[in-house]
Amino acid sequence: QVQLVESGGGLVQAGGSLRLSCAASGRTFSVYAMGWFRQSPGKEREFVASISRSGGTTYAADSAKGRFTISRDNAKNTVYLQMNNLKPEDTGVYLCAAQFVPYDERVWTNYAYWGQGTQVTVSS
Repeated sequence: QVQLVESGGGLVQAGGSLRLSCAASGRTFSVYAMGWFRQSPGKEREFVASISRSGGTTYAADSAKGRFTISRDNAKNTVYLQMNNLKPEDTGVYLCAAQFVPYDERVWTNYAYWGQGTQVTVSS
């Protein structure tokens, strides 16, 4: 099993920045990729960004490109999501997830383990 704990969320004004962290423990050596997703009320779970085990391959949703950066520190078993120029539509619960199989990293059903999430609220 893999345990994931997110942190770093909060309330920020539009144009501000936040850095989310996801600390992983357990069978982390078996993880193929890590992803960040956003859950907003009344909306489907939405892909934000993902990163491969080595960190050499990353993907980002169109809404995140140019503003969000995903990175990882394997020595600390931690994945980060740097979010800049935040907008009100970025509001939601941000969930970290671990994937064990080399399937499409943008699809949330391909992830086996999830954290509890951290709330991000962007005011206009």
